[in-house]
Amino acid sequence: MYRVSKENLIYAMSPENEPVLRVPSGSTVIFETCDCFEDQIQSADTPFEALDWNRINPATGPVYVEEAEPGDILVVRIEKIRIAEQGVMVTGPNLGVMGFDFTNNHIQMIPVRDHKVILSDKLEIPVNPMIGVIGTSPTQESISCGTPGGHGGNMDCKQIREGSTLFLPINVPGALFSLGDLHAAMADGEIAVCGVEIAGEVTVTLEVLKGKSWPLPMIINNEHLITISSEKELDKAADQAVINMVNFLYEQVEVSKETATFLLSIAGDLRICQVVDPLKTARMELPMQYVKALGLNLNQYLVK
Repeated sequence: MYRVSKENLIYAMSPENEPVLRVPSGSTVIFETCDCFEDQIQSADTPFEALDWNRINPATGPVYVEEAEPGDILVVRIEKIRIAEQGVMVTGPNLGVMGFDFTNNHIQMIPVRDHKVILSDKLEIPVNPMIGVIGTSPTQESISCGTPGGHGGNMDCKQIREGSTLFLPINVPGALFSLGDLHAAMADGEIAVCGVEIAGEVTVTLEVLKGKSWPLPMIINNEHLITISSEKELDKAADQAVINMVNFLYEQVEVSKETATFLLSIAGDLRICQVVDPLKTARMELPMQYVKALGLNLNQYLVK
């Protein structure tokens, strides 16, 4: 078992980042993470203007995976997510969908008790721990950890959770994989520009998959096969997530594109991941029962 300390932080995913750890394919690694504010907020009276916005959305890493070469796929099995006992939420002017309507910044500390986040004495919401920022290095450019894209990044998809397997492109030797930005709870859309931002640690198993050409990023778990897309406009992200799923089914099980389209229209769900990052993210979910009915067996990639 390997471990990466949260002292090893990056703010952009880049081929220029030096790996902090090298592991063989198939290794299990524990990543310690800060919250999206790099743990700068410890109380509700933290001065908002004192926050260092250059330290937002840090990711822990990167990790170099041996055997990983450009054109391969990195299989990331999310084995365990552990979260702290307190998180934080922030909103204010120009933040999130409602930012136009706020005149003051508001910080609220959110306790986590008995598998619930405590928003108020009347509102307790079940936790659904998930990873906001997770990805590999882009091919040439550096992309801020706050921005999603084909490499992964800040997708803020609540299906990137314990028990899911995420497939990411390998664009550079070693993949240079990193993750961060955990949420104790977050709903589709992330409309406030945050979920319950929280520190924690994530246990993943990293494996190199060769000889496959799949539309990425992609997720599987016991419930769904999921394709993800991030674009400047939400409509384009939604369209591309659908196109990716149709093409995957067409290429992998030789079902016609017409039949795949019909299937998604009556059994698949097109969902919004987030609308608050520099690119918007959407996902297409298809229940695994229909994937199996088409004869596609992905069980070898599931978290055991």
